[in-house]
Amino acid sequence: METGMDLEEEAYNIIRRHKDGVFQNVIWKELDIDSRKCSRIIKKLLDKDLIIREVGVSNGARTYLLKAKEEVKEKYDLLLARDMFSACTGCTGDCEPEYCGRLSEWIGSLMVEEAKKSQEDEDEFEEEI
Repeated sequence: METGMDLEEEAYNIIRRHKDGVFQNVIWKELDIDSRKCSRIIKKLLDKDLIIREVGVSNGARTYLLKAKEEVKEKYDLLLARDMFSACTGCTGDCEPEYCGRLSEWIGSLMVEEAKKSQEDEDEFEEEI
């Protein structure tokens, strides 16, 4: 017999596998447990802030659509690939750098920032003269 933690982990894994969400009734059927036991497991996952629950309808019956919360990835101001800075290191996008909108936007913002800095330096230099 499985322990509560095993069932909780299994339920969470089922939810994570379904990126667009999965109905709660699918989980209790897949785990071969009754709906009350499934509700208690889902409550624990909600309390741990691992999932979100939305009201839904499956086969004409009211149920809940469950989705795993996205894992929060740490953001770093500087990303390094070996000893070289790389904006793409750690990116979760599925793209090619040559055609990446996010990368182009980032490069554009760097150019604007650099232009502002150059203008400030130039203004400072003129004030000194």
